[in-house]
Amino acid sequence: MLLPIGTTVSPRRTPYANYFLIAVNVLIFAVTMQAMYDPRSGMRYLDLRPWAESFMLWPQRPQLWQFVTYSFLHSGHEWYILHLLGNMYFLYLFGNSVNDKLGHVGYLCFYLAGAVFSGLGHALLHTNPVLGASGAVAAVTGAYLVLFPNTLISVIYWLFFIGTAEFRALYFIAFKMIIWDNVVEPKLSVRAVAYDAHLAGYAFGIVAILLLLATKLIEGNHSDLWSMIRQWNRRRKYREAVSGGYDPFGPSRGVRQSSAEVPAQVAATEPVEDPQVLALRTEIADCLRRHDAATAGELYLKLLEHDPSQTLPRQHQLDVANQLMASGKWAPAAGAYEKFLHLYSGHEHAEQVHLMLGLLYGRYLGEPEQAAEHLKTALGKLSNPGQIQMCKEELARLETP
Repeated sequence: MLLPIGTTVSPRRTPYANYFLIAVNVLIFAVTMQAMYDPRSGMRYLDLRPWAESFMLWPQRPQLWQFVTYSFLHSGHEWYILHLLGNMYFLYLFGNSVNDKLGHVGYLCFYLAGAVFSGLGHALLHTNPVLGASGAVAAVTGAYLVLFPNTLISVIYWLFFIGTAEFRALYFIAFKMIIWDNVVEPKLSVRAVAYDAHLAGYAFGIVAILLLLATKLIEGNHSDLWSMIRQWNRRRKYREAVSGGYDPFGPSRGVRQSSAEVPAQVAATEPVEDPQVLALRTEIADCLRRHDAATAGELYLKLLEHDPSQTLPRQHQLDVANQLMASGKWAPAAGAYEKFLHLYSGHEHAEQVHLMLGLLYGRYLGEPEQAAEHLKTALGKLSNPGQIQMCKEELARLETP
């Protein structure tokens, strides 16, 4: 059993809209429930008042208002008030930060839209009536996954013993709350739970927030899921270009150049006397010859730790810089490219190295002045229309206050 009990992100402002939704749900529960007595068991229980049943969502004859009103009703019977408490607990846990991010009006609209879409998800697949805030809460939880995927969720667990652990929100929500609770568990349980409404709510929350981030209708940051997807896609494209020793700047784009095909290159540094330096340079050359650019990149970093003045032969220096860029080591990649330009400024495709440096300094290293300098240099020499457009867009972005 896993129960989340806290997160590492806190709202900067008081989430009044979320508190309002919780209060409304509790108030409506109090108004729509009545105490009942079961003579067979001798037990009292709560049940929905007859007049409130018309506000449930009845898929066979739905009324428009029911796609909203159903989400403010909760069941009684054997669950007593656990249905309400569970939903409000998760709404409080994840909704406060989402409220802070979307603002009060935006959050209220998002919550109601989540209720509508989760209701549609249930109505399209089932004929039985449904009630409860679970679908809308699922939408809020999906929004939390997108906005704060790298935050930690503290979880209490118990099986044979009780303990606590922390999980990244991306994995806990995706695998436990979405896949396990709503895909795997239904196969193991006979409880009457609207799992499809939950899944529709999660889907709406995730897709809607991704679209809002992509269209910049809400402000993103480097740690949200949309930025992670964009970074992954850039790295994927770049790895495809530079994997295994490709030279994206050479005349034969996308064609692997073996060491026998590359003209002999003179090392940029003075003759090496230090045995450790010599050994590292030899290992780097051997790795690149075997097309093991990843190991070559790690060895290059060790070489710089031993002697920061070291520079490799032209093709090797470029291959290592490409590998560092592809692996997300932004600062070392920029340093490797800078050394390449310093010693091989006459390279026939040096303008593309300037473009790469402009992107590195502008997007990842927070150095807009250096980025603009390299981008302007590249813009005057580039011939590829796509690269020219990329260069102009990045310059425009840097100049935007």
